[in-house]
Amino acid sequence: MTVNSDIEREIHAVAERAGNAAVDLATLSRSVKDTALAAIADALVKRADEITAANAEDVERARRDGTSPAMIDRLTLTPARIEAIADAVREIVELPDPVGESVRGGVLPNGLDLRQIRVPLGVIGIIYEGRPNVTVDAAALCLKSGNAALLRGSSSAYASNTAIVGVLRDALEGTGVPVDAIQMVPGRTRESSTALMRARGLVDVLIPRGGRSLIQAVVRDSTVPVIETGEGLCHVYVDVDADLDKAVAIAVNAKAQRCSVCNSAETLLVHDAIAEAFLPKVLAALAEAEVTVHGDRRVLEIAEAHSTGATVVEADEEDWATEYLSMDLAVRVVSDVDEALAHIRTYSTRHTEAIVTDSLSTSRYFVARVDSAAVMVNASTRFTDGGEFGFGAEIGISTQKLHARGPMGLTEMTSTKYVVTGDGHVR
Repeated sequence: MTVNSDIEREIHAVAERAGNAAVDLATLSRSVKDTALAAIADALVKRADEITAANAEDVERARRDGTSPAMIDRLTLTPARIEAIADAVREIVELPDPVGESVRGGVLPNGLDLRQIRVPLGVIGIIYEGRPNVTVDAAALCLKSGNAALLRGSSSAYASNTAIVGVLRDALEGTGVPVDAIQMVPGRTRESSTALMRARGLVDVLIPRGGRSLIQAVVRDSTVPVIETGEGLCHVYVDVDADLDKAVAIAVNAKAQRCSVCNSAETLLVHDAIAEAFLPKVLAALAEAEVTVHGDRRVLEIAEAHSTGATVVEADEEDWATEYLSMDLAVRVVSDVDEALAHIRTYSTRHTEAIVTDSLSTSRYFVARVDSAAVMVNASTRFTDGGEFGFGAEIGISTQKLHARGPMGLTEMTSTKYVVTGDGHVR
């Protein structure tokens, strides 16, 4: 492998150390890994002041740079958030270890014993934007599933990530888990990310977490295999047979419960037959939640005819294709479920779509025709999450079909190999 720069040499050095750590990590028992994870959780809480002090540097820099409130929210760590991150690690401790699990197998007609078992992927590189909680989630999931983690966060969270990785590595001392199972990728420039993407043979898989530009850059430039995650242009469709009160609650929750994450709703589609009854209700509720509505002509007409208090601006083509990650919601009236499905096929990022309806036949029709990682029936899009699904913390939501789809928990962090046992068999 040709090395052309100092940063490439640094990246290759940490990747080689990660590879050596992965060999040992793959054979460790669950008890050893769980002890290490428990030590990590305790260390995060114990050293929370150190982490929040480093995080404050990043947040202040972000404010000076004019970063949006939504992005600052994703960047910010508080003692309560660190406690929640530590709790997520403790939840991973309680989850079954997928390594060594038998997927299928049996004795073949020729007497060979065939077993397909789960094994770690190896060295996983994670490239992600300004969410320092990902540093912990990714490291913990990789450790439990027997993988070494190379963590490349954004420069906007550099101080936070440096402090967190220091805490994690210190916690591993004396646990039996190699310290180099968790490493921060050196460098803060684009060059270090590019070097990681080109480290084929040293890094087994890359997982990007962030917006469209980051994900597409990694997919385009990487020679290492990539699992696409993160971008979420999620839709809620309110059907003619919907319970309107439930629909209001679901729409507001999907948008406003936490707007800066990938499973928040960005577009609300409303069946024309209930638009006059439903839109005044939902617009009033969205106004109370301080959501700005980007509506089509029909939405504007109904908003003008009712005193909802909502801020409604006219939507254009760009609104239907925008992942706002802010308190903005595109709203469109559609003639029926087929028009809703056509809109979703055109603009969806294949993350999560939801339908609100009391019609079993319509819900089945919708579910069968939506090609996304998750489909919600009478539930908020905010439930597409590893923790909510019972997987523990997730490394991301995969929006592709290979190698995993949906929330990537422990099982999705493994591959398989075949173990064939004979008794002097020859072919």
